[in-house]
Amino acid sequence: MTLDLADDTARDAATARLAETYAGRPVLLGPGILAGYTGIVERFVALGCRVLVVSTGTGAGPVPPDGSCTVVEVDLPPTASMTEEVRVLDRTVRTLPSDVADTIEAFDPERRGIWHTSPFVADDEPILGRPVTGGRPASYLALEDKMLADDLWAAAGVDHAPYRICPVERAELAAASRSLATSEGVVWSGDARDGLNGGGNFVRWVRDADDEAAAFAFFAPRCDRVRVMGFLDGVPCSIHGFAVPGSGTAVFRPVELAILRDEARRGFVYGGLSTWWDPPAADREAMRAAARRVGDHLAARHHYRGAFGIDGVLTVDGFRPTELNTRASAGVSTIASVDPAFFSFLQAALVRGIDTGLSAADLESLLPLMDAHRHGRPSAVGQGVSVSGSHSYPVSYDGSTLTRSGRPTGSDLMAADTPIGFFAKIDPCAMLEPGDRLAPLNVALLAHLDAAYGTGFGELEAAPDLR
Repeated sequence: MTLDLADDTARDAATARLAETYAGRPVLLGPGILAGYTGIVERFVALGCRVLVVSTGTGAGPVPPDGSCTVVEVDLPPTASMTEEVRVLDRTVRTLPSDVADTIEAFDPERRGIWHTSPFVADDEPILGRPVTGGRPASYLALEDKMLADDLWAAAGVDHAPYRICPVERAELAAASRSLATSEGVVWSGDARDGLNGGGNFVRWVRDADDEAAAFAFFAPRCDRVRVMGFLDGVPCSIHGFAVPGSGTAVFRPVELAILRDEARRGFVYGGLSTWWDPPAADREAMRAAARRVGDHLAARHHYRGAFGIDGVLTVDGFRPTELNTRASAGVSTIASVDPAFFSFLQAALVRGIDTGLSAADLESLLPLMDAHRHGRPSAVGQGVSVSGSHSYPVSYDGSTLTRSGRPTGSDLMAADTPIGFFAKIDPCAMLEPGDRLAPLNVALLAHLDAAYGTGFGELEAAPDLR
Protein backbone atom coordinates (compact mmCIF):
# COMPACT_ATOMS: atom_id res chain seq x y z
CA MET A 1 0.00 0.00 0.00
CA THR A 2 1.38 3.39 -1.02
CA LEU A 3 1.82 5.97 1.72
CA ASP A 4 0.25 9.32 0.81
CA LEU A 5 3.04 11.76 1.65
CA ALA A 6 0.99 14.65 0.29
CA ASP A 7 -0.97 14.27 3.55
CA ASP A 8 0.66 16.54 6.14
CA THR A 9 0.16 14.11 9.02
CA ALA A 10 1.73 11.18 7.17
CA ARG A 11 4.65 13.31 5.98
CA ASP A 12 5.27 14.78 9.43
CA ALA A 13 5.41 11.28 10.90
CA ALA A 14 7.90 10.17 8.23
CA THR A 15 10.02 13.28 8.85
CA ALA A 16 10.11 12.57 12.57
CA ARG A 17 11.37 9.02 11.91
CA LEU A 18 14.06 10.26 9.52
CA ALA A 19 15.19 12.91 12.03
CA GLU A 20 15.71 10.47 14.92
CA THR A 21 19.42 10.19 14.07
CA TYR A 22 19.92 13.82 15.08
CA ALA A 23 17.45 14.41 17.91
CA GLY A 24 19.14 15.73 21.03
CA ARG A 25 22.67 15.52 19.60
CA PRO A 26 25.05 18.38 18.84
CA VAL A 27 24.98 19.27 15.13
CA LEU A 28 27.74 21.05 13.21
CA LEU A 29 26.81 22.80 9.97
CA GLY A 30 29.04 24.04 7.18
CA PRO A 31 31.25 25.30 5.83
CA GLY A 32 28.98 27.74 4.02
CA ILE A 33 27.26 31.10 3.91
CA LEU A 34 25.50 31.82 7.22
CA ALA A 35 22.23 33.07 5.67
CA GLY A 36 21.93 29.77 3.82
CA TYR A 37 21.69 27.91 7.13
CA THR A 38 18.89 29.94 8.76
CA GLY A 39 16.11 27.44 8.10
CA ILE A 40 18.38 24.47 8.81
CA VAL A 41 19.37 25.87 12.21
CA GLU A 42 15.70 26.29 13.08
CA ARG A 43 15.05 22.69 12.01
CA PHE A 44 17.74 21.24 14.28
CA VAL A 45 16.92 23.47 17.24
CA ALA A 46 13.36 22.11 17.05
CA LEU A 47 14.86 18.62 17.47
CA GLY A 48 16.56 19.63 20.71
CA CYS A 49 20.00 19.94 19.09
CA ARG A 50 22.68 22.43 19.98
CA VAL A 51 24.00 23.84 16.71
CA LEU A 52 27.35 25.23 15.58
CA VAL A 53 27.77 26.83 12.15
CA VAL A 54 31.12 27.07 10.37
CA SER A 55 30.43 30.26 8.41
CA THR A 56 32.34 31.47 5.35
CA GLY A 57 30.41 34.76 5.16
CA THR A 58 27.09 36.37 6.09
CA GLY A 59 25.34 36.29 2.69
CA ALA A 60 22.03 37.74 1.53
CA GLY A 61 18.87 37.38 3.58
CA PRO A 62 18.02 36.65 7.22
CA VAL A 63 20.62 34.94 9.41
CA PRO A 64 19.93 32.64 12.38
CA PRO A 65 18.61 34.58 15.40
CA ASP A 66 21.06 35.52 18.13
CA GLY A 67 21.39 32.71 20.64
CA SER A 68 20.05 30.01 18.32
CA CYS A 69 23.49 28.69 17.42
CA THR A 70 27.21 29.14 17.85
CA VAL A 71 28.87 30.75 14.84
CA VAL A 72 32.56 30.37 14.04
CA GLU A 73 34.04 32.19 11.06
CA VAL A 74 36.42 30.59 8.56
CA ASP A 75 38.00 32.45 5.65
CA LEU A 76 38.07 30.61 2.35
CA PRO A 77 41.22 31.00 0.25
CA PRO A 78 40.83 33.62 -2.50
CA THR A 79 38.71 32.29 -5.37
CA ALA A 80 37.59 33.79 -8.66
CA SER A 81 34.54 31.67 -9.47
CA MET A 82 31.77 29.53 -8.07
CA THR A 83 33.65 26.45 -9.26
CA GLU A 84 36.77 27.39 -7.32
CA GLU A 85 34.70 28.18 -4.23
CA VAL A 86 32.93 24.81 -4.06
CA ARG A 87 36.16 22.94 -4.83
CA VAL A 88 37.80 24.20 -1.65
CA LEU A 89 34.94 23.43 0.75
CA ASP A 90 35.96 19.83 1.46
CA ARG A 91 39.60 20.78 1.93
CA THR A 92 38.64 23.72 4.16
CA VAL A 93 36.56 21.68 6.59
CA ARG A 94 39.30 19.05 6.89
CA THR A 95 42.09 21.57 7.54
CA LEU A 96 40.36 23.92 9.96
CA PRO A 97 42.53 26.44 11.84
CA SER A 98 43.46 25.31 15.34
CA ASP A 99 41.31 27.97 17.01
CA VAL A 100 38.24 26.82 15.06
CA ALA A 101 38.94 23.18 15.89
CA ASP A 102 39.33 24.13 19.56
CA THR A 103 35.96 25.89 19.49
CA ILE A 104 34.35 22.80 18.00
CA GLU A 105 35.90 20.53 20.63
CA ALA A 106 34.69 22.85 23.39
CA PHE A 107 31.21 22.86 21.82
CA ASP A 108 31.09 19.05 21.61
CA PRO A 109 33.64 17.71 24.11
CA GLU A 110 32.14 14.20 24.15
CA ARG A 111 32.22 13.97 20.34
CA ARG A 112 28.56 13.01 20.15
CA GLY A 113 28.01 15.50 17.35
CA ILE A 114 27.15 15.00 13.69
CA TRP A 115 28.36 17.13 10.80
CA HIS A 116 25.53 18.09 8.44
CA THR A 117 27.05 19.68 5.40
CA SER A 118 26.63 20.24 1.65
CA PRO A 119 27.04 17.86 -1.33
CA PHE A 120 30.40 19.52 -2.00
CA VAL A 121 31.86 17.84 1.09
CA ALA A 122 32.54 14.10 0.89
CA ASP A 123 31.00 11.87 3.55
CA ASP A 124 33.39 8.92 3.16
CA GLU A 125 35.54 10.01 6.09
CA PRO A 126 34.57 11.64 9.44
CA ILE A 127 35.46 15.27 10.14
CA LEU A 128 37.29 15.77 13.45
CA GLY A 129 36.15 12.30 14.44
CA ARG A 130 32.47 13.02 13.78
CA PRO A 131 30.29 11.33 11.12
CA VAL A 132 29.20 13.35 8.08
CA THR A 133 25.66 13.61 6.70
CA GLY A 134 24.29 15.80 3.93
CA GLY A 135 27.42 15.29 1.83
CA ARG A 136 28.02 12.44 -0.61
CA PRO A 137 30.62 9.78 -1.33
CA ALA A 138 33.54 10.74 -3.54
CA SER A 139 32.36 8.10 -6.03
CA TYR A 140 29.09 10.00 -6.52
CA LEU A 141 30.95 13.26 -7.05
CA ALA A 142 33.13 11.64 -9.73
CA LEU A 143 30.01 10.79 -11.77
CA GLU A 144 29.40 14.51 -12.44
CA ASP A 145 32.27 14.75 -14.93
CA LYS A 146 30.59 15.86 -18.17
CA MET A 147 32.86 13.48 -20.08
CA LEU A 148 30.89 10.58 -18.55
CA ALA A 149 27.36 11.84 -19.06
CA ASP A 150 26.85 10.91 -22.70
CA ASP A 151 27.88 7.28 -22.22
CA LEU A 152 25.45 7.18 -19.31
CA TRP A 153 22.57 8.50 -21.48
CA ALA A 154 23.34 5.79 -24.03
CA ALA A 155 23.48 3.06 -21.38
CA ALA A 156 20.15 4.22 -19.93
CA GLY A 157 18.47 4.50 -23.35
CA VAL A 158 17.95 8.27 -23.22
CA ASP A 159 17.87 10.32 -26.45
CA HIS A 160 20.78 12.78 -26.55
CA ALA A 161 22.47 15.15 -28.96
CA PRO A 162 25.55 14.14 -30.99
CA TYR A 163 28.86 15.04 -29.36
CA ARG A 164 32.60 14.47 -29.47
CA ILE A 165 35.08 14.31 -26.62
CA CYS A 166 38.39 15.78 -27.69
CA PRO A 167 41.80 16.29 -26.13
CA VAL A 168 42.60 19.94 -25.59
CA GLU A 169 44.18 20.32 -29.02
CA ARG A 170 43.15 23.28 -31.15
CA ALA A 171 42.91 21.47 -34.51
CA GLU A 172 40.83 18.58 -33.18
CA LEU A 173 38.47 20.88 -31.30
CA ALA A 174 38.04 23.03 -34.41
CA ALA A 175 37.28 19.98 -36.57
CA ALA A 176 34.72 18.68 -34.07
CA SER A 177 33.11 22.11 -33.92
CA ARG A 178 32.73 22.27 -37.69
CA SER A 179 31.13 18.84 -37.85
CA LEU A 180 28.66 19.38 -34.99
CA ALA A 181 27.72 23.07 -35.31
CA THR A 182 24.09 24.09 -35.49
CA SER A 183 22.95 27.52 -36.69
CA GLU A 184 23.99 28.89 -33.28
CA GLY A 185 27.39 27.18 -33.21
CA VAL A 186 28.63 24.71 -30.60
CA VAL A 187 29.18 24.50 -26.87
CA TRP A 188 32.47 23.37 -25.32
CA SER A 189 32.37 21.85 -21.82
CA GLY A 190 35.49 21.05 -19.81
CA ASP A 191 36.29 17.91 -17.84
CA ALA A 192 36.64 17.60 -14.06
CA ARG A 193 40.38 16.92 -14.01
CA ASP A 194 40.98 19.25 -11.10
CA GLY A 195 37.62 18.76 -9.40
CA LEU A 196 33.95 19.51 -9.82
CA ASN A 197 32.97 22.43 -12.03
CA GLY A 198 29.61 24.17 -12.15
CA GLY A 199 27.71 27.41 -12.59
CA GLY A 200 28.68 27.47 -16.26
CA ASN A 201 32.29 28.33 -15.38
CA PHE A 202 33.67 25.58 -17.63
CA VAL A 203 31.20 26.07 -20.50
CA ARG A 204 31.91 28.17 -23.59
CA TRP A 205 29.69 29.14 -26.54
CA VAL A 206 31.71 28.94 -29.75
CA ARG A 207 30.54 30.39 -33.07
CA ASP A 208 33.66 31.54 -34.90
CA ALA A 209 37.47 31.39 -34.92
CA ASP A 210 37.80 34.14 -32.33
CA ASP A 211 35.50 32.24 -29.97
CA GLU A 212 37.58 29.10 -30.55
CA ALA A 213 40.77 30.92 -29.67
CA ALA A 214 39.31 32.38 -26.47
CA ALA A 215 37.80 29.04 -25.40
CA PHE A 216 41.02 27.16 -26.13
CA ALA A 217 43.03 29.66 -24.08
CA PHE A 218 40.68 29.04 -21.15
CA PHE A 219 40.62 25.24 -21.29
CA ALA A 220 44.29 24.57 -22.14
CA PRO A 221 45.65 25.10 -18.59
CA ARG A 222 42.58 23.70 -16.83
CA CYS A 223 41.42 20.53 -18.57
CA ASP A 224 42.68 17.47 -20.43
CA ARG A 225 39.49 16.91 -22.42
CA VAL A 226 36.60 18.97 -23.73
CA ARG A 227 33.18 17.81 -24.89
CA VAL A 228 31.94 19.50 -28.09
CA MET A 229 28.19 19.53 -28.73
CA GLY A 230 26.00 21.48 -31.09
CA PHE A 231 24.26 24.46 -29.51
CA LEU A 232 20.83 23.33 -28.26
CA ASP A 233 18.14 25.98 -28.70
CA GLY A 234 15.12 25.96 -26.40
CA VAL A 235 14.20 26.20 -22.72
CA PRO A 236 16.98 25.15 -20.30
CA CYS A 237 15.42 22.85 -17.74
CA SER A 238 16.03 19.89 -15.47
CA ILE A 239 14.29 16.80 -14.17
CA HIS A 240 15.00 15.09 -10.85
CA GLY A 241 14.59 11.84 -9.05
CA PHE A 242 15.54 9.76 -6.02
CA ALA A 243 17.04 6.30 -6.34
CA VAL A 244 15.42 4.24 -3.57
CA PRO A 245 17.06 0.87 -2.83
CA GLY A 246 14.73 -2.05 -3.38
CA SER A 247 11.89 -0.12 -5.00
CA GLY A 248 13.23 1.78 -8.02
CA THR A 249 13.41 5.47 -8.85
CA ALA A 250 10.96 8.16 -7.80
CA VAL A 251 10.72 10.95 -10.38
CA PHE A 252 9.17 14.38 -10.03
CA ARG A 253 8.28 17.43 -12.14
CA PRO A 254 10.38 19.59 -14.47
CA VAL A 255 12.21 22.68 -13.24
CA GLU A 256 13.07 25.67 -15.43
CA LEU A 257 16.71 26.81 -15.30
CA ALA A 258 17.17 30.53 -15.96
CA ILE A 259 20.33 30.21 -18.04
CA LEU A 260 20.61 33.53 -19.86
CA ARG A 261 22.48 34.24 -23.07
CA ASP A 262 25.15 36.86 -23.52
CA GLU A 263 25.35 37.16 -27.30
CA ALA A 264 28.07 39.80 -27.34
CA ARG A 265 30.45 37.87 -25.08
CA ARG A 266 29.36 34.41 -26.25
CA GLY A 267 28.59 33.38 -22.74
CA PHE A 268 25.91 32.07 -20.42
CA VAL A 269 24.82 33.63 -17.14
CA TYR A 270 23.24 31.34 -14.58
CA GLY A 271 20.22 32.63 -12.69
CA GLY A 272 17.47 31.06 -10.63
CA LEU A 273 15.20 28.02 -10.85
CA SER A 274 11.44 27.67 -10.97
CA THR A 275 8.57 25.19 -10.98
CA TRP A 276 6.10 27.82 -12.24
CA TRP A 277 6.89 26.85 -15.84
CA ASP A 278 5.01 23.92 -17.38
CA PRO A 279 6.27 22.14 -20.50
CA PRO A 280 3.70 20.33 -22.69
CA ALA A 281 2.30 17.26 -20.95
CA ALA A 282 3.94 14.81 -23.36
CA ASP A 283 7.35 16.45 -22.84
CA ARG A 284 6.89 16.35 -19.08
CA GLU A 285 6.25 12.61 -19.18
CA ALA A 286 9.17 12.03 -21.55
CA MET A 287 11.48 13.89 -19.14
CA ARG A 288 10.18 11.85 -16.21
CA ALA A 289 10.69 8.61 -18.12
CA ALA A 290 14.27 9.62 -18.93
CA ALA A 291 14.96 10.36 -15.25
CA ARG A 292 13.53 7.00 -14.23
CA ARG A 293 15.78 5.14 -16.66
CA VAL A 294 18.84 7.10 -15.51
CA GLY A 295 18.04 6.52 -11.84
CA ASP A 296 17.57 2.81 -12.38
CA HIS A 297 20.87 2.66 -14.28
CA LEU A 298 22.73 4.58 -11.55
CA ALA A 299 21.38 2.20 -8.90
CA ALA A 300 22.20 -0.95 -10.86
CA ARG A 301 25.60 0.08 -12.21
CA HIS A 302 26.93 2.38 -9.46
CA HIS A 303 24.93 1.27 -6.36
CA TYR A 304 23.59 4.82 -6.24
CA ARG A 305 21.15 6.00 -3.59
CA GLY A 306 19.35 9.31 -3.17
CA ALA A 307 18.80 12.43 -5.22
CA PHE A 308 20.07 13.23 -8.70
CA GLY A 309 19.18 15.68 -11.46
CA ILE A 310 19.49 15.80 -15.23
CA ASP A 311 20.05 19.23 -16.77
CA GLY A 312 19.22 19.77 -20.41
CA VAL A 313 17.25 21.75 -22.97
CA LEU A 314 13.68 21.32 -24.20
CA THR A 315 14.46 21.70 -27.91
CA VAL A 316 12.14 21.72 -30.90
CA ASP A 317 12.75 17.95 -31.07
CA GLY A 318 12.10 17.33 -27.35
CA PHE A 319 14.24 17.16 -24.22
CA ARG A 320 17.96 16.63 -24.71
CA PRO A 321 20.16 16.11 -21.61
CA THR A 322 23.48 17.90 -21.19
CA GLU A 323 24.75 16.99 -17.71
CA LEU A 324 24.13 14.84 -14.66
CA ASN A 325 24.14 16.15 -11.08
CA THR A 326 24.65 13.26 -8.66
CA ARG A 327 23.51 15.13 -5.57
CA ALA A 328 20.68 17.12 -4.06
CA SER A 329 21.19 19.96 -6.53
CA ALA A 330 19.56 23.39 -6.57
CA GLY A 331 16.83 21.88 -8.73
CA VAL A 332 16.14 19.23 -6.11
CA SER A 333 15.95 21.99 -3.49
CA THR A 334 13.41 23.79 -5.69
CA ILE A 335 11.01 20.85 -5.90
CA ALA A 336 11.73 20.04 -2.23
CA SER A 337 10.45 23.46 -1.18
CA VAL A 338 7.11 21.77 -0.43
CA ASP A 339 8.80 20.38 2.71
CA PRO A 340 12.56 21.10 3.01
CA ALA A 341 12.93 19.25 6.32
CA PHE A 342 11.46 16.02 4.96
CA PHE A 343 13.68 16.03 1.87
CA SER A 344 16.82 17.01 3.75
CA PHE A 345 16.49 14.15 6.23
CA LEU A 346 15.42 11.75 3.48
CA GLN A 347 18.47 12.51 1.34
CA ALA A 348 20.87 12.15 4.25
CA ALA A 349 19.37 8.80 5.23
CA LEU A 350 19.38 7.38 1.70
CA VAL A 351 23.00 8.34 1.05
CA ARG A 352 24.07 6.76 4.36
CA GLY A 353 22.27 3.52 3.49
CA ILE A 354 19.68 3.82 6.26
CA ASP A 355 16.36 2.06 5.63
CA THR A 356 13.86 4.90 5.39
CA GLY A 357 10.79 2.68 5.29
CA LEU A 358 9.69 4.61 2.20
CA SER A 359 9.32 3.36 -1.36
CA ALA A 360 9.72 5.15 -4.68
CA ALA A 361 5.93 5.06 -5.05
CA ASP A 362 5.57 6.70 -1.63
CA LEU A 363 7.82 9.55 -2.72
CA GLU A 364 5.96 10.01 -6.00
CA SER A 365 2.77 10.56 -4.01
CA LEU A 366 4.22 14.05 -3.43
CA LEU A 367 3.93 14.98 -7.11
CA PRO A 368 0.42 16.54 -6.84
CA LEU A 369 1.66 18.66 -3.93
CA MET A 370 4.64 19.85 -6.00
CA ASP A 371 2.32 20.80 -8.85
CA ALA A 372 -0.04 22.66 -6.50
CA HIS A 373 2.66 24.57 -4.59
CA ARG A 374 4.92 26.22 -7.14
CA HIS A 375 8.24 27.76 -6.18
CA GLY A 376 10.86 29.85 -7.90
CA ARG A 377 13.06 32.86 -7.50
CA PRO A 378 15.43 34.73 -9.78
CA SER A 379 18.99 35.04 -8.55
CA ALA A 380 22.39 36.34 -9.59
CA VAL A 381 25.99 35.50 -8.74
CA GLY A 382 28.53 38.23 -9.39
CA GLN A 383 32.12 37.05 -9.59
CA GLY A 384 34.78 39.62 -8.77
CA VAL A 385 32.13 42.33 -8.35
CA SER A 386 30.91 44.00 -5.16
CA VAL A 387 27.56 45.57 -4.27
CA SER A 388 29.23 47.36 -1.32
CA GLY A 389 27.55 45.65 1.58
CA SER A 390 24.08 44.25 2.11
CA HIS A 391 20.79 45.52 0.63
CA SER A 392 17.12 44.55 0.98
CA TYR A 393 14.04 46.33 -0.41
CA PRO A 394 10.70 45.60 -2.11
CA VAL A 395 10.54 45.55 -5.91
CA SER A 396 7.81 45.51 -8.55
CA TYR A 397 7.81 44.06 -12.08
CA ASP A 398 5.80 45.23 -15.08
CA GLY A 399 6.68 42.32 -17.34
CA SER A 400 9.94 43.77 -18.58
CA THR A 401 11.47 46.06 -15.93
CA LEU A 402 12.20 45.57 -12.25
CA THR A 403 11.74 48.68 -10.13
CA ARG A 404 12.52 49.51 -6.53
CA SER A 405 9.27 50.16 -4.66
CA GLY A 406 8.53 52.39 -1.73
CA ARG A 407 5.90 50.03 -0.37
CA PRO A 408 5.64 46.28 0.31
CA THR A 409 4.95 44.29 -2.86
CA GLY A 410 5.33 40.69 -1.66
CA SER A 411 8.67 40.50 -3.48
CA ASP A 412 11.95 41.62 -1.91
CA LEU A 413 15.32 42.02 -3.58
CA MET A 414 18.20 40.98 -1.34
CA ALA A 415 21.85 41.42 -2.29
CA ALA A 416 25.07 41.05 -0.33
CA ASP A 417 28.79 40.64 -0.90
CA THR A 418 30.27 37.13 -0.73
CA PRO A 419 33.83 35.71 -0.78
CA ILE A 420 33.82 35.58 -4.61
CA GLY A 421 31.80 38.73 -5.32
CA PHE A 422 28.11 39.03 -4.50
CA PHE A 423 24.85 37.10 -4.47
CA ALA A 424 21.39 38.56 -5.11
CA LYS A 425 17.88 37.12 -5.21
CA ILE A 426 14.22 38.04 -5.12
CA ASP A 427 12.81 36.24 -2.11
CA PRO A 428 9.95 35.95 -1.54
CA CYS A 429 8.93 36.22 -5.18
CA ALA A 430 5.22 36.85 -5.79
CA MET A 431 5.57 37.80 -9.47
CA LEU A 432 4.80 34.54 -11.26
CA GLU A 433 1.72 32.48 -12.14
CA PRO A 434 1.46 28.83 -13.23
CA GLY A 435 2.90 28.52 -16.72
CA ASP A 436 5.12 31.61 -16.47
CA ARG A 437 8.79 31.48 -17.40
CA LEU A 438 11.31 32.66 -14.82
CA ALA A 439 14.04 33.63 -17.31
CA PRO A 440 12.54 37.00 -18.43
CA LEU A 441 12.20 38.06 -14.78
CA ASN A 442 15.79 36.99 -14.17
CA VAL A 443 16.89 39.15 -17.12
CA ALA A 444 15.09 42.08 -15.47
CA LEU A 445 16.82 41.38 -12.14
CA LEU A 446 20.29 41.49 -13.70
CA ALA A 447 19.46 44.66 -15.62
CA HIS A 448 18.34 46.24 -12.34
CA LEU A 449 21.56 45.19 -10.62
CA ASP A 450 23.57 46.73 -13.47
CA ALA A 451 21.69 50.02 -13.15
CA ALA A 452 21.76 50.14 -9.35
CA TYR A 453 25.22 48.74 -8.57
CA GLY A 454 27.21 48.71 -11.82
CA THR A 455 27.53 44.93 -11.77
CA GLY A 456 28.37 44.65 -15.47
CA PHE A 457 26.18 41.76 -16.61
CA GLY A 458 25.34 43.62 -19.80
CA GLU A 459 22.58 42.88 -22.28
CA LEU A 460 21.17 39.38 -21.74
CA GLU A 461 18.42 37.33 -23.36
CA ALA A 462 16.14 34.53 -22.24
CA ALA A 463 16.17 31.37 -24.34
CA PRO A 464 13.08 30.87 -26.55
CA ASP A 465 10.35 28.34 -25.92
CA LEU A 466 10.17 26.22 -29.09
CA ARG A 467 7.48 23.75 -28.02
